[in-house]
Amino acid sequence: MVARRTKEEALATRNRLLDAAELLFQAQGVSQTSLQQIAQQAGATRGAIYWHFKDKAALFNAMMERVILPLEAGPRAAAAAVGIDDDPLAEIEEGMVHALTLMTTDPQVRRVFDVATHKVEYTHDMASVQQRHLSARNACVSDFEKALRLAARRDHIKLPVPGDVAAQGLHALISGLIQNWLLDPTAFDLVPTGRRTFNVYLAGLGFARNLAAGIGNEAEEVAV
Repeated sequence: MVARRTKEEALATRNRLLDAAELLFQAQGVSQTSLQQIAQQAGATRGAIYWHFKDKAALFNAMMERVILPLEAGPRAAAAAVGIDDDPLAEIEEGMVHALTLMTTDPQVRRVFDVATHKVEYTHDMASVQQRHLSARNACVSDFEKALRLAARRDHIKLPVPGDVAAQGLHALISGLIQNWLLDPTAFDLVPTGRRTFNVYLAGLGFARNLAAGIGNEAEEVAV
């Protein structure tokens, strides 16, 4: 019973440290936040940090692992969609809409993504964090490329650019929308804007898409 209580207390301390790091990283930036500040915010000792984490990068990565961030998990099911009736682009769109919805409804996901994109500097000490970011980006782009190639074969079209270029553009579109929305969440509605631009992008690649998706019944006038 004592051992179990000790384990539970250690886990509680670890979570307090991660909660404190999350808040301080967002408020001050990662490089400007010391481990001592995190310990004080969590009501713990500096030694408690080193008991649970090797260094600040390890603490940062543990903070990241508590949530599934947009574009990290990726629509892996799309890459496996090989049946004639499967629609890998629909899988991509569903995953994107889910990711954008998480950003607008889950404060922790939004906070951690903000830290990961706007509040971290890839210094030498944070090299492992940069590698994590690159690995997640590359995995997501790879999923997008597989889905786009599958969809092109299914629809019997030739992509106007190489598949890897189309996938990089799609990733940049979605990640750019999220990052700009984070700068000012009142500037535009993230989910419907994401759906619209996604469909316009795919239409530009030659896919037949419903360009009115997410717009509703309102008419939009385009000034020429």
